[in-house]
Amino acid sequence: MPQLRLAIICDYLEENWYSMDLCAQMLLKYLHAEHTSSIQATELRPIFNWRCQQIPRFGKKHFVYNADRLINRFWDYPQYLKQRVANFDLYHIADHSYAHLVHILPPERTGVYCHDIDAFRCLLEPAQEPRPSWYKAMSRRILRGLQSCAVVFYSTAEVKRQIEHYQLVESSRLVYAPYGIAPEFSITPENASIADQQILEQISKAPFLLHVGSCIPRKRIDILLQVFAQLQAIYPQLRLVKVSGQWTPIQEQQIAQLNIKKSITHLQSLQRVTIAALYRRASAVLLTSEAEGFGLPVIEALACGAIAVVSDIPVLREVGQEAVVYCPTADVSAWVKTIENLLLNPTNAPASNLRLSQANKYSWSAHTQIVARSYLELISN
Repeated sequence: MPQLRLAIICDYLEENWYSMDLCAQMLLKYLHAEHTSSIQATELRPIFNWRCQQIPRFGKKHFVYNADRLINRFWDYPQYLKQRVANFDLYHIADHSYAHLVHILPPERTGVYCHDIDAFRCLLEPAQEPRPSWYKAMSRRILRGLQSCAVVFYSTAEVKRQIEHYQLVESSRLVYAPYGIAPEFSITPENASIADQQILEQISKAPFLLHVGSCIPRKRIDILLQVFAQLQAIYPQLRLVKVSGQWTPIQEQQIAQLNIKKSITHLQSLQRVTIAALYRRASAVLLTSEAEGFGLPVIEALACGAIAVVSDIPVLREVGQEAVVYCPTADVSAWVKTIENLLLNPTNAPASNLRLSQANKYSWSAHTQIVARSYLELISN
């Protein structure tokens, strides 16, 4: 059987979605390493065109950046794909928020990975997430793309439950393909760059709590900051290390009001080996989210042997099981009490071998095998 030509349609790197970029990168890596006899995988991603930010009086304001994102997503990317559709047999859209691109592709030979249903909240729960009509129209086009493709991959039973609850996609088209753990995330240290080594040496001079991820509303950064402020009052040497994300004006205001700015280190664009080193050195890794599609930092932290303290929500229960410590979502006092207990006695956390065992359940190789098999079955039908 000749190689099938599979296009991996990736996010723009300029959007800085770490987890989306990682999923596409790992899929490509393992397709190239383990499935070349049956699949020829090619990464597709056009050049991001800066337009609005080039206008002098606009500069680099947030709304200008978002305007450039929309133009690139809904105009440039479709034009780019139109010129390349004939070059492939199958198409994999790595991020469901790009599912509008299905309208350019043969839907019967296209799959989409649905990481969560956030992109559709304004349509599904308009009272909880009100949006202007233009935003809803954009979301509706993305959703119709998702609904028209041949296969939809998902990462957790909770995401599947939500998809089925809102009747977004027929169950027969859903395929369970959980994430994996990049090889850098392990208990065995790897060498970071000289610049990152200097960062690590500086941070490691004092105990610290770690948060990895964006600053979007569902991450409940407000709870993270409140919890840290109360703990820092008890342990003045304690620091908070925040990796990725951009503080919102409200979050910056909260940091100032809590008077904790000098105790926070905010890092961007780190190598995975450096993030892994932070996991290994942290007193605890926190995930205060009120909603997640999977929670990659949980399994990354466990793979590095770290103690993870996370919100008690179904998806994180599913991913972390008995290997992590759970706190009621948004219950600041419970979080403070739990983390203080772990700082005083880390042995109260789940055993190290349990943490590593849970992490070992996740594999990008297994993830890729599921995706590859699904496309081979799709083309044979």
